[in-house]
Amino acid sequence: MAKLKVGVVGAGSIAKHRHLAEYAANDNVEIVAICDINEERAKEMAKKFGAAQTFTDYKDLVKQDLDAVSVCTPNYLHAPVSIAALEAGKHVLCEKPMATSEQEADDMIAAADKAGKLLMIGHNQRFVASHQKAKEWLASGELGKVYSFRTAFGHPGPEGWSADGKDSWFFKKDEAFIGAMGDLGVHKTDLIRYILGEEMTEVAAMVETSAKENTDVDDNAVLVLKSESGIIGTLAASWSYVAEDNATVIYAEKGVLRLEDDPEYSVVLQKADGTKEELSLGKIQSNDEGGQVSTGVIDHFVDSILSGKQPLIDGEEGKRSLKIILGALESNKSKQIVKL
Repeated sequence: MAKLKVGVVGAGSIAKHRHLAEYAANDNVEIVAICDINEERAKEMAKKFGAAQTFTDYKDLVKQDLDAVSVCTPNYLHAPVSIAALEAGKHVLCEKPMATSEQEADDMIAAADKAGKLLMIGHNQRFVASHQKAKEWLASGELGKVYSFRTAFGHPGPEGWSADGKDSWFFKKDEAFIGAMGDLGVHKTDLIRYILGEEMTEVAAMVETSAKENTDVDDNAVLVLKSESGIIGTLAASWSYVAEDNATVIYAEKGVLRLEDDPEYSVVLQKADGTKEELSLGKIQSNDEGGQVSTGVIDHFVDSILSGKQPLIDGEEGKRSLKIILGALESNKSKQIVKL
């Protein structure tokens, strides 16, 4: 079988550690082209991953003979690059948050529909084993009625991860549009929708820039969310936690389910009868050196193209998770609860 020819736009950390590394590990893929405005970086990644072509303009890359394109750029370019690739007849895997507005998300979805190509958004938290187990248990009714939740994603900030350190685009509002809430919070809006199997209907939020200097984006945010069946909970996103927190806790009728909250066990179920179930399902992906396990995102994208099936996180799913974040920004500004 001929291999899928893939191009990657953006050669920073997410491309290096996730997209390129995972494409390289997939036997069905050939990495053909890499684009970055930093030509040296594009060439360095091309050499490392065996890509024959490098570009500094994404418009040139999307014209090449490719089956699919990964969009690993700053957030403000997600929509333009994705749309250009879709219009050029390529399948697209776009990093999260998928866009900087609902209109951009709609334009991306429309471009995918018109081209008859797949659009997938890289929400990797759905592929974490503990999260999939939680979804299974909740869907089966094993925990009874869900009353509440709390979920958090926080670490010391992108300067330790991003290719440009403290000078990264992550800290520039005109490129990032949003800070910790878009970088980390949108992971958890997607996750909580996925685990509960429900949409969120209301959001209230407080959003601050309190930990980082010389930036105009948020670095601490706390959201209060309500689901369609009336489950209420909190979501925290932060670039100020000196130790990473990636935990989700579900409070249900028959027990408390703790995910990624214990160093030993990725799933801990404290049952109403006082007993405890503990499962070790492997570590969640993190930005720490030891956390570079496969995200499952690339393999799922490749499988979706080869099978012709819609990916688990298509454009509509990405948009629903983005809408909660946009609602949180609106709530922080208006000091009102926002209906989604």
